Amino acid sequence: MNPLPRMLAVAALITTVAACTTEGTPAPVAQAAATSVPAAGAAAPKRAVPRTSVQKVAAKKAKLEIADITPEGEAKEKVGVGFPIIVTFDRDVPDRAAAEAALQVQAERQVDGAWRWVSDRKVIYRTKTYWRPHQKVQLNARLSQIPGNEAAKDVSRRFAVGYSNVSVVNTRSHVMKVRRDGKLVKSIPISAGRGGMVKNGVDVYLTTSGTHLTMNKKPLETMTSAWMGVTDPKDPQYYKEEIPWAVRISDSGEYVHQSAGYYQFLGRSNQSHGCVRATPAGAKWFYGIAQRGDVVKITGTKRQLGWQNGWGYWQLNWTEWKKGSALTKGTAAKS
Repeated sequence: MNPLPRMLAVAALITTVAACTTEGTPAPVAQAAATSVPAAGAAAPKRAVPRTSVQKVAAKKAKLEIADITPEGEAKEKVGVGFPIIVTFDRDVPDRAAAEAALQVQAERQVDGAWRWVSDRKVIYRTKTYWRPHQKVQLNARLSQIPGNEAAKDVSRRFAVGYSNVSVVNTRSHVMKVRRDGKLVKSIPISAGRGGMVKNGVDVYLTTSGTHLTMNKKPLETMTSAWMGVTDPKDPQYYKEEIPWAVRISDSGEYVHQSAGYYQFLGRSNQSHGCVRATPAGAKWFYGIAQRGDVVKITGTKRQLGWQNGWGYWQLNWTEWKKGSALTKGTAAKS
C-alpha cells in the first residue's frame, strides 16, 4: 500500500465551498412615530389621512432580497481575472428574467459578460474573456425595479481586479508555469495525481484537467481520509495531516500546496492523490500571490473538470454559458 498522503477531495466533502457566506443584513423595520398630548391652547392635531396606494406599496415587505454576493468588495480583497460574480437571493426567484435584468455590471475596461442561473436562488456572472487586470468593476442590483418588489433596497458592490495571475500546470512534464500580467515569473516543479482509484467509473486519484479558479487559501489545511469513508485510525488507509500553503482550486478537494515530503518526485512523476504538490519554496510563493479568481489551467490528464465543480465556469464555452441566461434568447449582458 502506498503511504503517500491523500491529496484529493479531502476537505471538500467535509467543509463547505470557500466563498462568502455572510447573510445579508435585514432591512430596518420602520418604527411608529411617538404620540404626544397637545399643550393647552395648541392647535388640535390633524385627522389622519388614509395612505395612498403608492404609500401602501412602499409599506409592504420586500419579496426578494440578496442574501450573499461573492467575492468581497474592494476594501477586503483583490480578485483574479477569472473571477465570477455570484449572487444568491434570500428565496426562490419567481421571475428570473426580471431579477436578472435588475443586475447590472459596469467595468472600467469593457468586456462582454452574461449571467447564468445555477439554481432557483443563485445566478452567476462570467465574462466572455478574462477581466482585464488593475481595474474596478461595479455591480448594481436594482431590486426595487423588479415588479412587485418596490419596497426592496437596492444593493451595490465594487470589486477590485488585481494582477493577472495565470498558471499552467502540465501533468506530463510535471511543471507549473506562472505568468503575471502576461510575463513568465516562475516555473515550479510539481507532482500531480497518479490515478489508480476508480469510483463510479471515475478515477478519483487523477487531477482534473481544465480551467480552474482559485477559491480560497489557508496557510495550514487539515486533510483527512474521511472523503473515502475511512475514519478509523486503525485502518491502513486512514490519514489526517496538516498541509502547508494550501490554495483550493475545486470543490472536489484539489489544491495547489506544499508537498508533505516526497520531494524526489517533484518535477519527475505524478504521485499525489489528485492535488498539485509543489516544492516548499514554490508553494509558499504561490500562496503569497494567490487571489480568489486566479486562473489555474491543468493539462495532461483524462479526467475533466466539471463546470459546476467549484468555480469551473470557464469549462463552458461562451455560447453554452449564455444559454443559462433568463433573458430573451440568452442575450449576453454588456458590462
